Amino acid sequence: MKTALLIGASGLVGMELLKKLLECDQYEKVITVTRSPLAVVNEKLEQLVINFDDLDKCEKLFQVDTVFCTIGTTMKKAKTKKKFFKVDFEYPVKAAKLAREHGVSQFFIVTAMGANQHSPFFYNQVKGNVEEAIKELQFETLYIIRPSLLLGKRNENRFGEDLGKALTGTIPFLFKGPLQKIKPNKAAAVANAMLQLSLKDQTGTYIIESLLIEELSTY
Repeated sequence: MKTALLIGASGLVGMELLKKLLECDQYEKVITVTRSPLAVVNEKLEQLVINFDDLDKCEKLFQVDTVFCTIGTTMKKAKTKKKFFKVDFEYPVKAAKLAREHGVSQFFIVTAMGANQHSPFFYNQVKGNVEEAIKELQFETLYIIRPSLLLGKRNENRFGEDLGKALTGTIPFLFKGPLQKIKPNKAAAVANAMLQLSLKDQTGTYIIESLLIEELSTY
C-alpha cells in the first residue's frame, strides 16, 4: 500500500489525478496541498490548505512514498514574470527539496512540451530550468511529464487549448506523421499515465513526452 502527496490538486491535471488516486486500491492515503479547499470528500483523503510560501513549514507531509507536483500557472494569471517564476519554479523546487530531505523515492513533476532552459521563450525556459533543478536532487525515481496542450474542463477559457480541442475534433488527421507529437493531451490521459508510472518498480530519471503519455494512458 502506498501513500501520496499531491501538490496542486485544484488544477486540470491535479483534479484528474486526485480522482484516479482515490480510486486506486494500491493507494491507502492521499494528501493534497492547495490554496483553497477542494469539494472532495473521501476517507483516504487528507486536505491541507496553505499559502505555498509556507510550504517548508509542512515538512511532515513529505513522509510519503510518492510526491506528485502538478502546480502551475500562466502568464495571463500571474501577470508578471516574477510571479510566474515563483509558482512554476520556486514552489516545485521547494517541494522537491523537502521530498528529497525526507527520503521520498518517487517524484513527479508536470512541465510542458518544449521545456528547455536555453529556450528564447520565457515560459519554456522556466519549465526547462525547473526540470534541471529537480534533476540535480538525484531522486531514486524521477518522472518529468511533458504534455502538449491540455484538454479538459477548466473554470476559465484558454485560447490555445480551445483551438487545440477544436482542431482535434474537426480535423484529427492534422496530427499525423511529424505533427503527431504536438497532438493535444487530455488531462485525464496525463493523470492516468502518471498513476500507471507510479505503480511501476523502476529507478532512474524519465522524461515522458506527449506520445508516450497517450500510450501509457491506455494501460
